[in-house]
Amino acid sequence: MGICVVIPAFDAAGTIRQVVAETMQSGLPVVVANPRQIRDFAKATGKLAKTDAIDARVIAHFAAAVKPTPRPLPDDQAQEFGDALARRRQVVEMITAERNRLSSARNKAVRRHIKDHITWLERELVDTDNDLRRSVKESPVWREKDNLLRSVPGVGPVLSATLLADLPELGTLDRKQIAALVGVAPLNRDSGNFRGKRTVWGGRAKVRATLYMATLAATRHNAVIRAFYQRLCAAGKDHKVALTACMRKLLTILNAMLKHRTPWRYEAALIIGPCS
Repeated sequence: MGICVVIPAFDAAGTIRQVVAETMQSGLPVVVANPRQIRDFAKATGKLAKTDAIDARVIAHFAAAVKPTPRPLPDDQAQEFGDALARRRQVVEMITAERNRLSSARNKAVRRHIKDHITWLERELVDTDNDLRRSVKESPVWREKDNLLRSVPGVGPVLSATLLADLPELGTLDRKQIAALVGVAPLNRDSGNFRGKRTVWGGRAKVRATLYMATLAATRHNAVIRAFYQRLCAAGKDHKVALTACMRKLLTILNAMLKHRTPWRYEAALIIGPCS
C-alpha cells in the first residue's frame, strides 16, 4: 500500500515549500491540501475539537477517504519566478496604499516623503517586471507559452506571467476542470424544489483577480469577448454575471490554445466557449 503525505497549506508559504521539498527528497509523494477542506471534513465526521493529535488523525482520515492527487513540486526556476511575481503584487499593493495616503495627507513634508516613496516603488516595479520578462525569455517552454497567450487581444504580460506561475495546469485539463480550478465555474445551489442562482466559489484567488482585470480589457479590445459580453447584457444578464461568463470563456480559449499549441485565431475563438 502506498504512502502519501498530506500537508495543510498554512500561511507560512516558505515553510510549506521547505517541508514539501524535504519530504519529496525522501521519496514520498506529497499533497498540499486546502486547510478549509480538511476542517470541513473534520466537522462532517464529528470532530469538532481541535488539537495536534486530533488534526493528525483527521488529516490521515481525509487522505484515506478523499485520496487527493499528488502534484510535483515546481523546480527551482519556477519557484523563483513565482517569488518574483509575488513580489510584484506586493509592490503594486504598496503603491496603491501610498497613493491613498497621499490623497488624504495635508502636511507638506509628509506629502513629499510619500511622493518620494511612490517614485522608489515605481522604479522597483519596473525592475521586477524586467526580471519577469527576462525569466520568460530565458526559458524556451515559457517563451512559447507566453507568445501563445499574448497573441490574444486583452492578454498582457501580467496575466501571462500569472498563468505561467500560478496555473501550470493550463492546457492540461478540460474546460470544466480548469474553470473549477480557477474558481469561475458556476456551482448549483439546488435541493428538492429549491432552485437557487448559480454562483462561483473557491479556486485560486490570485489567478482569478488577474483574470478579472484582463477580461475587463478584453470586453473592450477583444472582438470575441466583447460580442459575447454584449450578447449576455442584451439578454438581461447582470453585469457581474456577464463578466464572470466572459472570464470563463477567455480562460477556456487560453486553455484550448495551450493544449493544441495554436496561436489566437478569431474564427476558432468564436466556437470555443464556456459551454463548448
